[in-house]
Amino acid sequence: MTIKQLVSSMFCLALSGGLAYAAETQPAAPHGMVLIPAGEFIMGSDKEENAAMWREANALNPYGFNDRLYVDEHPNHKVNLPAYYIDKYEVTNAQYLDFVVTTRHNAPAGWARNGYNYTSEYLSYLTLDDLRKIASDIFNLDMDVTKMPQQAILKEIEKLQASRDPLPVTSVTWADADAFCRWSGKRLPSEAEWEKAARGPDGLEYPWGNRWDPKKINSMSENPDAPYTVGGAFPEDKSVYGVYDMAGNVAEWVADWYEAYPGASPSDIKFFGKKQRVVRGGMTSSGHYDSLSVVFRAARRTHLLPQTALIDVGFRCAKDAK
Repeated sequence: MTIKQLVSSMFCLALSGGLAYAAETQPAAPHGMVLIPAGEFIMGSDKEENAAMWREANALNPYGFNDRLYVDEHPNHKVNLPAYYIDKYEVTNAQYLDFVVTTRHNAPAGWARNGYNYTSEYLSYLTLDDLRKIASDIFNLDMDVTKMPQQAILKEIEKLQASRDPLPVTSVTWADADAFCRWSGKRLPSEAEWEKAARGPDGLEYPWGNRWDPKKINSMSENPDAPYTVGGAFPEDKSVYGVYDMAGNVAEWVADWYEAYPGASPSDIKFFGKKQRVVRGGMTSSGHYDSLSVVFRAARRTHLLPQTALIDVGFRCAKDAK
């Protein structure tokens, strides 16, 4: 072996050892989270408005959007973010229930209507008549409970509750979402962090790419009381970083106030300012919007009053990578 070959082999060995050491020392992502690496990504868009698709431009249009579709995404710009972690899936009912029980935080209003906040202990103490009434009126069990004994009814309710555990929590306000994330040692993602996790570094139109495909996402449901699915049930609704359900399922609160992007042209959008919080992602139960690809674009911005709690709005958390 020549001296040149020897030096070259020693360099390669040292390099491979260094890479192996770096890989070994790279901290693992916290359970249920994905690492989004530091670096630039393309945020926003320069899409031109379609005046026929929002109400103020054409009162007879069939869609009824209150806002123009793209102006709040302007301009297309690069953002450089440090590394961070983000939840792989949206926060679930079971996770939020643990928070409610531990902290005595108010439960989502929807739980009182569908019975998710009823414990097995409470139900087991009810008279059979009362249990049958709750099973029929609250849990809407699709069976004749009037002839069922207590244990059979309790078993059916337990099965129903278990099926709800992994569904994304909804009917939470911005403050509820913020409180949960802080309680769990995390925080709400910034709008930029959410968009990078959804679009990747190249600013994809949808988490999976630039071509719309309604079969990839949960975009329509026949159950108005639960229009969403378990996280990851649509495996192709996944970003390049491995984050799921960022196009469909439930829309998600993020940390930011709804404001114009830096460098945006003057706008007459009346909701800008510290009035409403940004919501990201498509709303699965959005009625006749469900067939419109524009609803599920990763750059799309929506906004709500912070105290709003809707059946199709949930959240996920983020965390600094140190």
